[in-house]
Amino acid sequence: MINLSLETIRDLSPERRQAIVKRSSVDVTAVLDDIRIIVNDVRQHGDRVSMDFHRQFKADISPEDLVAGPEEIAAAYDSLDPKLIDALKQAAANIEKFHRAQLDREMWAIEVQPGILAGRLCRPLDRVGCYIPGGLAKYPSTVLMTIIPARVAGVAEIVACTPPDQGMTANATTLAAAHLAGAQKIYKIGGPWAVASMAYGTETVPRVDKIVGPGNKYVTAAKLLVFGEVGIDSPAGPSEALILADEIAEARMVAIDFLSQVEHDPDAAAVLVTTWEPLAHLVIEFIQNEIKVLPRQDILAQAINHHSAVLLAQDMSEAVDFVNLYAPEHLQIITREPFAILPRIRHAGSIFLGPYAPVPVGDYASGTNHVLPTGQTARMFSGLSVDDFLKKPTFQHLTREGLRSLKDAIILLAEAEGLPLHARAVAERFRYV
Repeated sequence: MINLSLETIRDLSPERRQAIVKRSSVDVTAVLDDIRIIVNDVRQHGDRVSMDFHRQFKADISPEDLVAGPEEIAAAYDSLDPKLIDALKQAAANIEKFHRAQLDREMWAIEVQPGILAGRLCRPLDRVGCYIPGGLAKYPSTVLMTIIPARVAGVAEIVACTPPDQGMTANATTLAAAHLAGAQKIYKIGGPWAVASMAYGTETVPRVDKIVGPGNKYVTAAKLLVFGEVGIDSPAGPSEALILADEIAEARMVAIDFLSQVEHDPDAAAVLVTTWEPLAHLVIEFIQNEIKVLPRQDILAQAINHHSAVLLAQDMSEAVDFVNLYAPEHLQIITREPFAILPRIRHAGSIFLGPYAPVPVGDYASGTNHVLPTGQTARMFSGLSVDDFLKKPTFQHLTREGLRSLKDAIILLAEAEGLPLHARAVAERFRYV
């Protein structure tokens, strides 16, 4: 049974507004202490810790079982429907094309003032680790979304970790996708054991410079714990979508889009914000009827009852204000003039414009990345991109006259900060001339 009714934005109590906006943001504090033990254990004892945990999949496990070798990868390709491989290739081509367009110039420089040249370099990371979730669900699309941008950025070595199945075998689709995307090594290690192995290095797994990719709260906790030893992308939480719609939206399509979002897991969230009250009522009616015949009803009901809402805005300005407050991972804009609304959106992970751009196109094959900020973190994070795999050191070159033009200002500022040797480093160059 679902509890879904129309609510008006201006009549929401502060507590209800906060509950909708907060949704199911991941709180990893309860598991941090347990995960810290695992992470430190891997740091000190390496592969042995991972093998102890993964022995549940194979009793006589050895370090070699942690690696997906060429034979297993070839067997994975052979086991898959060629049409699925073609679909992966089509998605990969679009993802690569989109991410190549993000590349910056390798170097640029400007003359700040006469005699002062300042610029920036663009350099890829040396080695990156991509975490690919496993368990009950398999995510070959996440393989493409994490590995391809790293390869496009020019990362020299890309490794991937994914939880194994029984017998220490990796999912065939995940293996094929990782190989197709360009990973040089694929390790069959899951959870915090994988994160710690990539962060610190073990006898089998090399130490990486950055770890990217989504995971459950245990993976997220491990990534937060190793941050500083390695870089990480934004913390990932349950998936979420907000649909902004007016009278041109078709209720059946909006309802299906709503339901498709909450089929992820019980903590997923879907919100419809509309200025057209008849649409809201039709969407609610369709969802209530459709859910009776859908699989995964328990998951759908929990996500709808706990984290979802249908909201009526008095006008588009109020609707857009709520969108920016919510800062959704996925934002669908199904309105008469979606491109007119786009400049008003400040906070969203990925934006889908018009009735023919449902969220799954970005999840799989349009080219944009689906590793996105959740839980309002779109206020300060962006989706995974080529930029996540690049460093951008700056440089400067000054002539003597260029330094002379700054000399007095630098000396005054250094002395004001109580750093006389900083001042002297400049003054000394003009002491005898």
